[in-house]
Amino acid sequence: MVKAFEVERPKKRLFVALMSLSLLVVGVMVYAVWRVSYLGLQEISEYLPLILGALLAGIFLFTGLGIVGIVGAIMGVPFLSVFQRKTYALINLLFPIAIMMGKVFGFDRRKIECSFVAVSNQIIHHQHIKVRPEELLVVTPHCLQLASCPHKITRDPMANCKRCGQCDIGALVTLAEEMGFHFFVVTGGTLARQTVKKIRPKAVLAIACERDLTSGIQDVYPLPAVGVMNIRPNGPCYNTHVDINMVRSEIESMLIKEENVNG
Repeated sequence: MVKAFEVERPKKRLFVALMSLSLLVVGVMVYAVWRVSYLGLQEISEYLPLILGALLAGIFLFTGLGIVGIVGAIMGVPFLSVFQRKTYALINLLFPIAIMMGKVFGFDRRKIECSFVAVSNQIIHHQHIKVRPEELLVVTPHCLQLASCPHKITRDPMANCKRCGQCDIGALVTLAEEMGFHFFVVTGGTLARQTVKKIRPKAVLAIACERDLTSGIQDVYPLPAVGVMNIRPNGPCYNTHVDINMVRSEIESMLIKEENVNG
C-alpha cells in the first residue's frame, strides 16, 4: 500500500515579488537606454525622443497592469481578460530575470519554481476552465512507477499497469477509468510535448517536479495546464509519489459536470 506523504505548500507571493522586482529592473534599464539615446534621437527629430518615450512608458504600464492582473487572480479579484491573456507572455519575458533576482537575494531556484507553479495554478483556477473528460490529458513522469517494477508502462499505462498498489500509477489508472480522461506516463519533456500534440487536449494536468512543471506549463501555452508537484521521499527522479486526493480535486474542478453534459 502506498504511504501518504505531506505536500509542501509553496508561497505565491515569492514569485509575484520577484516578477515585480524584475519589471522594475527592466524599467530602469529601458529608461537608461532611452536617456543615453535621447540626444541622438533629438538630432533626427525633436519629437522622436518623446514618441519613443511614450511608447516605452505604455509598454511598461501595460506590463505593470499584467502583474496587477496576476495579483488579482491570486486574490480572486476579477480583472480585464486582455491582461489575463497576456499573463504567460509576461511570465515568459520576465521569468529568467526573476530567477536571477532570486539568486541575488539568496532564494533557492526550487522555491521560485514552486511559487511559479502555485501562481500559474491560481490563474487557471480563476479562469474557471471547464472541459469534457475526453478533452483532458493527465501526464506523469515515469519516476512515479516503482523502480523495481518489471512492467513497461510508458505510453500505455492503462493496458500495462498491473495495479499492484506499490506505487501511485495504479491509482491514477483507476482514476482515469473512473473519470474518463486521457492518462500517459512519459520519460521526459520531449515525449510529453509529443503526447500533447498527438492527443490535442483542451486542458492538461501534469504531475512532475517543479523544474519540469515550470518549463512544461510555459511550453504548452496557451493551452491551460495545471501542475501538481510530485513528492520525493527518496530524492529526485526515483520512486516518487503524488497526492491522489489533490489530483482528483484538481481534475474535478476542471471537468464539466455530468448533468451539464447531459443537459
